Amino acid sequence: MATLIIMPRQGQSVETCIISSINKQKGDTVKKGDILFSYETDKASFEEESPVDGTVLEVFYEEDDEVPVLNNMMIIGEPGEDYFDLLGTDSDLSKEDQTESSVKEPETQNTELETQNLSTQAGSQHETFISPRARNLASKEVVDVIPISGSGPKGRIIEKDIQAVLENRPKMTPLAKKIASEEKLQPEIGTGLAGTARSVDLSAPVNPIYAGDYEDKKLSNMRKLIASAMYSSLQNSAQLTHHLGADARRILNLRKKIKADIESGTLTANITINDMVCFAVIKALKKYPNVNSHFLGDSMRLFNKVHLGLAVDTERGLMVPVTKNADDLSIIGLSNQLKEVANACKTGSVNPDILSAEAGSFTVSNLGNYGVEMFTPVINLPQSAILGVNTIVPRPKDLGGGVYGFVPYIGLSLTYDHRALDGGEATRFLKQVALEIENLEIEY
Repeated sequence: MATLIIMPRQGQSVETCIISSINKQKGDTVKKGDILFSYETDKASFEEESPVDGTVLEVFYEEDDEVPVLNNMMIIGEPGEDYFDLLGTDSDLSKEDQTESSVKEPETQNTELETQNLSTQAGSQHETFISPRARNLASKEVVDVIPISGSGPKGRIIEKDIQAVLENRPKMTPLAKKIASEEKLQPEIGTGLAGTARSVDLSAPVNPIYAGDYEDKKLSNMRKLIASAMYSSLQNSAQLTHHLGADARRILNLRKKIKADIESGTLTANITINDMVCFAVIKALKKYPNVNSHFLGDSMRLFNKVHLGLAVDTERGLMVPVTKNADDLSIIGLSNQLKEVANACKTGSVNPDILSAEAGSFTVSNLGNYGVEMFTPVINLPQSAILGVNTIVPRPKDLGGGVYGFVPYIGLSLTYDHRALDGGEATRFLKQVALEIENLEIEY
């Protein structure tokens, strides 16, 4: 009996997934446990294993497609097995499509052996040798064949040459394809959903003579997700950033004490400066609950607990895992939990539910380790604000009695949604974070 493979739901907040790779194609034999396809969602990656032995009878999506969860992905069964009852209302249409495909395929395979000449432009003497299947695919996907070097006999362009171009070019919306065909334009970037090229992304094709001084690198699915989220955040909120410095002498002294206690064996948790800053942020958020919130357009969602997001740099891209109920944790508990979720992000084992922006009530992004002195973090909507933490630098300070000296300051950059918070309230919260850092008391 045929088995239907669906796109799994990885977490309650996940609605769609992007297919990273399809490991088994139609007609391939599979064993139970073989990897059928891999996919990404909410910045985490997964692999789907075959639950049975059999043959792949149908694959409904291609690589880089964005697929709603629980949608049909594949069918595995015995060759020639009738599987259309599994598809519900689309079964009649699927049968018709399969019958038509089986009738046309031999003819297509025979015509693939032919070679045709395709004139490139009206009045041009240049001709490109291209196979019928390649020509049809190029026409369907609006691919400019002129700069393509064919890999077939005598330089003939074959279907895989067109497919190679499509792998390194963003997909186009129907309107973009229509305009590209009529005006002989090509997409260079994709600003639509999942990197899809829209009509505004089209540009005139580059003269091949000058096209060899750069390389077009395809974006990873994670980069597409990050780009889409950042673009949406800046387009759909009124973001403003305030910068302030906090005297870092207190946390630097605490850090020295922690290192000494670790060396003496009286402390096992490696509490970092970042942990202490996050601990101070939590204390400030409890005093300014309006900042610990989501802006929902016509209402504010104020959280009783602090669900702290911390930006984590991984090989696959930026992730922001959330530590739930962070205000219930001691400094040691917070330190351990932040490290645990960060490591889960780096190993790819993180729960997608804690990567959702909706899961957090406030986010901290620390670039201090990179020596950044000031930056503008971007809010994880619908959160109302995000705190950027900068490196520690010496600055002059009035030490009293007319004496000035250089003391270490840690930079703080608060980006807030001006629709949710007024400038005065945001400034007072930022000042409170600085005061919490300057007067931090920890127990362990």
